Amino acid sequence: MIARDALAQLPVRTALPALREALDGAGTAVLCAPPGTGKTTLVPLELAGLTGAGPRRRVLVAEPRRIAARAAARRMAWLLGEKTGEQVGFTVRGERRAGPRTTVEVVTTGVLLQRLQRDPELAGVDVVVLDECHERHLDADTCAAFLLDVRETLRPELRLVAASATTDAQGWARLLGGSDEAAQVVEAAGVSHPVDVVWAPPERPVRPAHGLRVDPALLTHVAGVVRRALRERSGDVLCFLPGVGEIGRVAGELAGVDAEVLQVHGRAPAEVQDAVLAGGDGVRRVVLATSVAESSLTVPGVRVVVDSGLARVPRMDHARGLSALTTVRASRAAARQRAGRAGREAPGVVYRCWAEGEDARLPAFPEPEIKVADLTAFALQTACWGDPSASGLALLDPPPAGALAAAREVLTAIGAVDGDGRATPRGARMARMGVHPRLARALLDGAAEVGVKRAAEVVALLSEEPPRAYGDDLAAAWRTARRGGDGYAARWRQEARRLASVGAEPGVAPGVARGSGGGADSGGSAGSGAAVDARANAGAGAGANAGASDDVVAGLVAALAFPERVARARGVGGYLMASGTGAELAGAGPDAGARAGDGSRLRDAGWLAVAVADRPVASVSARVRLAAVIDEETARAAARALYSSGEEVGWSDGEVVARTVTRLGAIELSSRPLTAPNPELLRDAVVSGLRREGLGLLRWSPAAQALRQRMAFLHREVGVPWPDVSDAALLERAWDWLGIELGRARRRADLERIDAGQALNRLLPWATGDAARFDTLAPERIEVPSGSHIRVDYGGEQPVLAVKLQELFGWHESPRVADGRVPVLVHLLSPAGRPAAVTADLASFWRDGYRSVRAELRGRYPKHPWPEDPTTAEPTRHTSARLKRG
Repeated sequence: MIARDALAQLPVRTALPALREALDGAGTAVLCAPPGTGKTTLVPLELAGLTGAGPRRRVLVAEPRRIAARAAARRMAWLLGEKTGEQVGFTVRGERRAGPRTTVEVVTTGVLLQRLQRDPELAGVDVVVLDECHERHLDADTCAAFLLDVRETLRPELRLVAASATTDAQGWARLLGGSDEAAQVVEAAGVSHPVDVVWAPPERPVRPAHGLRVDPALLTHVAGVVRRALRERSGDVLCFLPGVGEIGRVAGELAGVDAEVLQVHGRAPAEVQDAVLAGGDGVRRVVLATSVAESSLTVPGVRVVVDSGLARVPRMDHARGLSALTTVRASRAAARQRAGRAGREAPGVVYRCWAEGEDARLPAFPEPEIKVADLTAFALQTACWGDPSASGLALLDPPPAGALAAAREVLTAIGAVDGDGRATPRGARMARMGVHPRLARALLDGAAEVGVKRAAEVVALLSEEPPRAYGDDLAAAWRTARRGGDGYAARWRQEARRLASVGAEPGVAPGVARGSGGGADSGGSAGSGAAVDARANAGAGAGANAGASDDVVAGLVAALAFPERVARARGVGGYLMASGTGAELAGAGPDAGARAGDGSRLRDAGWLAVAVADRPVASVSARVRLAAVIDEETARAAARALYSSGEEVGWSDGEVVARTVTRLGAIELSSRPLTAPNPELLRDAVVSGLRREGLGLLRWSPAAQALRQRMAFLHREVGVPWPDVSDAALLERAWDWLGIELGRARRRADLERIDAGQALNRLLPWATGDAARFDTLAPERIEVPSGSHIRVDYGGEQPVLAVKLQELFGWHESPRVADGRVPVLVHLLSPAGRPAAVTADLASFWRDGYRSVRAELRGRYPKHPWPEDPTTAEPTRHTSARLKRG
């Protein structure tokens, strides 16, 4: 029995005529409808003709998350008065409920990608609805690009709807419209109730989130805000948190509250998800949820929202080769979505756990995954689609060139693409497995070594990180999952069976009836456990490691998945990965959990295969969160593409070092001295040492330093053709002035013997003839009236002549250099050589300053002449008596 009363109350009904008109015309449309209007449930049923209006069509609805796909299918089936699997079904990774009568099928975007790769025409499908496209998940963007390609080249009659609660409507309209005019934007008004905003920042500052770490003080504060909301308001409370760990911690903080505490996230058991979405039975509820509840799900009974202000998104650290989820501030668009959940059924309130002044500084929208995420899987999908560069695909945002190039390097290394970026048969098979290409490689190559069943079990562990309580040892976590009775263990077993089926049947999608249009998931049922085990065991005896222990198998498979993360110990708890990134075992911290236990067997391991790592705040090293113990032989076998052996001549610890070295990436395996190194390599090493340690390696005599100062003075005051002799410039032009000496140098001692002054002369402008004027423009010494030749100091901002005052008697003007451009600063010294006065204008000094200096010094030095008129007196270096003797 169709629930027509419920259908009639959905506000999106008013937009259906315009939507049908757009699809019957151009074939594409953008549907903007607030949460709760029925865009995910009523629209597919109407387009499929299941409510009695319009012709029957087969509709495929793509959701970004498994939990949303299941919920949408169940809701639509309830509206039709049926069970899922009849006219409305769903397919997610590892689970499919659909049959021959299924007209509307809800799938994850991962499932849709698999189907498009296997059957680009989507035979039998009339309409595709891309739901929640505003979230900008990478799979959803890729699906949209592929579908638009299909419409343009294979099936122009295929209808396409981009549906969202809040999105860049015009951007999507231009994308769906293609080269023609933009697709029509159809808007549906929702029934919105007022939502009050309460700003509830922590009383004391909390540390910003980084990686997977969230300050426990913030989570304690969020729990306190939930308790406050329960006291101040009526109705159920929906609290948004970034991830499963934070949900569990806040749930613990809420022990004893007078309400039922439920947890909603992608890993939650299906019965818990169903209970939340079904609504309460009179008992007040607190629902702790990830961002899945922003727009994909409707939680009945909610009148209060508590928003932590955080979200978890994928990020790729290309510098360290680490891809992981990271915690960020939620965007303003996400905050509006979250707040709207409190006003779905009646007026509500949102408590925001940040200050009002911070709100304007939040990002306006979430960043598209294609800009920040690991693009390896995307690159494989586009290669299998026939467009390795993705240049011919209609994407709202193009993939970053550097990230795409890095992804192609990974795919080439694992044999998924050829030199031109085209997918190999091996790559095509990897793309159908529904896991990251790295894990697909581990499954394929691991199955050949240890049997497909055991390889599949380890890959299943790597595809969804085990709970922290399982520990940091991958092999131990494997054993825990085998005997575990929790929700994770159940999902792991299901995924392991699916992967074993994939690995046992090359080129065949598991659990999908031929010609049914079903997908492997990421989707499709894995079939019965007995059938899978039979197929998997058929390959169990393959390879030299078929009888190896769990520890060996776990290490081998993890190393095959992440060869650049094989790591060798360096110090207590420290490791160097083949990628060159340092790694440390998790220390004892408030969020380390069981992974930090001192009893972990990882602590004494010489080699590790690192499966999961992140980078803590202000740390240059990665933190190992999940790894397996391996030996050097396993590391070399798994990462053989990184193995190298050859001559290395370089500068190390202040000396030239020449060795024959074998390496596994950045890890040095062995070395021995090189007796006859390549002369060119030696010269390069010497130059490298000079540039690293500086010009101080050379011999700088006082004369050389003075020469450099004179050259620097002319470069500063005159410019061309006088050269720059700063450290940076001299190091840059090392071969120009040190070429002969550098060519002969073989070690540090050879550099220390080089006369820098003699070499510097080569930089003087000999070719133009200006070098001949060097001593005139910047004289090393100046002759003073006494006949002395006094050295000029060019080390400061102005040239300095330090000379005894009596030697300048009769000199009316201060000397000048650089063709008279620059006056010399004269330091007038006492007969004992101590400073008496400083002047750049000697005539002014004789006129105004000399009297006071004479009065001060004549009593101290009575044996020296102190004439009243120095401009007419005889200059001298001697005393008055010596001067009289002639």
